[in-house]
Order: sequence, then structure tokens, then C-alpha cells
Amino acid sequence: MTATPSPQPAPKHDPYAALREPNYRYFISGWVLASMGLQMQGAALLWEIYQKTGDALSLGYVSLARALPVILLALPAGQIVDLLDRKRVLIATQIAFAAASILLAVGSFHDVSVWWMYVLVSLTGCARVFNGPSRSSLLPQIVRPENFHNAVTWNSNMFQVSAISGPIVAGGLIALTAGRGMGTPDASGVAHGVAWPVYAITAATCVVFAFTCSFVRPRHRRQGMHGRIIDAIRPSVMLPGMLEGARYVWREKTVLGAIALDLMAVLLGGATALLPVYAKDILHVGPAGYGALKSAQYVGALVMTLHLAHRPPFRRAGRTLLLSVAGFGLFTICFGLATNFYVALAMLFILGALDGISVVIRHVLVSVRTPDRLRGRVSAVNSVFIESSNELGGFESGALAKIAGTWLGVVGGTVFSVVSGGVGTLLVVAGVAVWLPALRRLGALDLPKSEVEEAAEEEEAARSSV
Repeated sequence: MTATPSPQPAPKHDPYAALREPNYRYFISGWVLASMGLQMQGAALLWEIYQKTGDALSLGYVSLARALPVILLALPAGQIVDLLDRKRVLIATQIAFAAASILLAVGSFHDVSVWWMYVLVSLTGCARVFNGPSRSSLLPQIVRPENFHNAVTWNSNMFQVSAISGPIVAGGLIALTAGRGMGTPDASGVAHGVAWPVYAITAATCVVFAFTCSFVRPRHRRQGMHGRIIDAIRPSVMLPGMLEGARYVWREKTVLGAIALDLMAVLLGGATALLPVYAKDILHVGPAGYGALKSAQYVGALVMTLHLAHRPPFRRAGRTLLLSVAGFGLFTICFGLATNFYVALAMLFILGALDGISVVIRHVLVSVRTPDRLRGRVSAVNSVFIESSNELGGFESGALAKIAGTWLGVVGGTVFSVVSGGVGTLLVVAGVAVWLPALRRLGALDLPKSEVEEAAEEEEAARSSV
């Protein structure tokens, strides 16, 4: 008789696997600073514009100004990212961010009108439309496949760190600048033009990321990549390929379901765009309290993603995704009804933790189910639906608050907008669960396919089509 070999124990999960790779350390060290700067800028913009106008709809216009470039340019941007060197595109977007932030700083210092601010926000949006696809599609090229899930989780962790610290630092800087009499007071004594230091710091952080990104060395050079922008924008190259990412998303139902779920949930649950109203007129906590409210959601997401980094990947990813988005809708309702500052903080913390789960699952799912040659275009489709839905959700929330405020007042209209968005999110989750059972049954997420596996699959598909 021969002895039966004992089963080998599963390899121990390494929560710091991605951080051990020099490529990823260069990437993440600069990205966390740039992300913090952009979060500071976003918080400062909302506060400054609400101070100028006192109108919830004006906050919605900020979101609309960010969304329009994404809607108009995302598909051609994805095509360009797939045809050019993704690292160079990413560096160029950071330089563009820095230039737009400098213009915002100058505009804020001279207290320009809100319409000029909207124009500058749109210029920032033009950089964002290339930044997201280039950054997300570069990531699988700079870490080993077995560390990709871990890298996505640490990306989410670092984003939460930047999103927590950014609004707090922005609120403190605005309060400090106003306290030192560096702004221009209006007839009621409210200081304007006090956010310019925030925008200046944002410009510096984006330059730092451009510098650290220059040290990143992708693990392989993609075949068929063109080196000149003129090759990427020729109609014979761009037009046939622009819609290829959209066609792939439509065929891959689990990816479609994850994107649709996040699209509608964020579109309806855009409560964070109305945080200046909660801070100033409902909870009465001023700019420092506004910074804390803006950060609370990201604190929850950070705690959750740190937990996810120290545990193995999900075995029932689809069910977990649906439950996390449903919880996001439920606690959005609870936040909308809160009248106590600490209760509001707690609700934002919890819904942020739940959102952290859905972000990690969706990002990994979209990346591992997409061939490398299409990652830029699929990421662009994701940007159209996700990034624009974030901004359009803010516009929807501001517009609904304005309409409802006609009968309920500013406070009542704001509460109605937030609560109805949470209810809508719950209905969306139920609808997606019924519409796409493949997403509901989705189990563990596979590792990204290697180039060899992708080439073999494409060769087999070509043979079968002959």
C-alpha cells in the first residue's frame, strides 16, 4: 500500500504583497498625495461656492460642470489611453490638474464670479476624463497578477486616507485664512476669496505625483501600442475602436451589472453634494464641522478597506456587492433624517464602510474580466457611468433640493432630496438582483489573465470563426 500524500496547506495571505513591489510604491506614494490635494480642492470648491450663493442648486452646477467633460470625452479618451503609453498619459493628466488648480487659486484670490469657477471646474474635468482610465489600466501592468487584488485594496485604502485628510485640511485652511482677515468680506461680513491656498497646495501635490510616476516601470510593453498622439486620433483608428469597450461591457453581464448598480445607486444617493447645507443650516457646525462631515464617509471606507486588505478575497462577491449597496441606501436615509452632528457623523461612517466594499469588488471585477488591450476603453465606459453618475448625482440632489425647497424650505428640501435618494437606491438593488441573476450568483473573482492566456483565447476565437 502507498501512503496518500497529505494535502498541502493553502499559502498564507500576505496583506502587504503589493506594497513590497517597488513599482507600486512609486505609484501609490505620489497618487495618495495627488488624491489628497484633489479632495481638498473638491471640498473647498463646494464650500466657497455655497458661501458665494447660499443656493443648493449652485452646488449641483459644480457637479454638472465636472460631469459634462466625462460624458463628452470618455469614449475617445479610453481609445487614446489604449493606443498610447499609459504612464505618459497619466503624467500629462497630473500636469493638467496642476495648471487648472493654479488658475483656480488665482480666481479665488481675486474673488471671480461663480461662473468662471464653473469653467475652471470643467477644465479640471477634461483632465479627469483621461486620468481615471490611464491610472486604472496602468495598475495591472505594474504589479504581479497574484498581487493585483491586494493592490486594488491598498489603492482604495490610500484613497480613503486622502479623502479623510483632504476635506479636514481644506476646512482648517479656509477657517485659518478667513480668521486672519485675508478674504474679502461682503455686506453681511462673510469672507470670500479664502480658498486659494487650498488650490495652490493641490497644484503642488499633482506635480509630485507626476514626478513619482516617472519612476514606474511597467512589467511589459503592450503589443501594437502607438507612440504618437497623431496615430491615436486618426479617424480610421479611433472611430472603429471607440465603441469596442461599450460592446464588451454589454456582453460581460457581471461587469454590466456591477457598473449599472453603482451608476444608479450613486446617481440617486448623492448626499455628499449637499453637505455644506447640512453643516451650515441644519447642524450649524461651520467650515471645520463641514470638513469632518466630508471626511466621515471616507473614515468608514478606510476602516473597511484595511480590514479587506488583511483578509482573503470574497468567495461570494456578487451577493456581498448587492448587500453592501443596499446598506449604503439604508444609511443614506438615516443620515438624511439626522439632526445631531455626532449621529450624522456615525451614519456617514457606516455608509462609507459599506461603499468601501462595493468599490473594491467592482474595481477588481472590471479589471480581471477585461483583456489588457481593452482596459482603457472599458475603464472609460466605467468612467462615463460611475464618475459622471457621481457628479450628476450631485446635480440631481441639488436640483431636487431646490424644487422641494419651494414648498419645504431650504432645510426641508435638502432632507427630502437625501432621503428619497436612499429609498431609490434600495429599489435599484432589488431591480438589479432580479434583472441580472449572474451577478447575484457571482462567486470568487479570478486573477487577471496573463498575456499568454489572452493570446491563446484570441487565437482560439479566430480559429473558430473561420
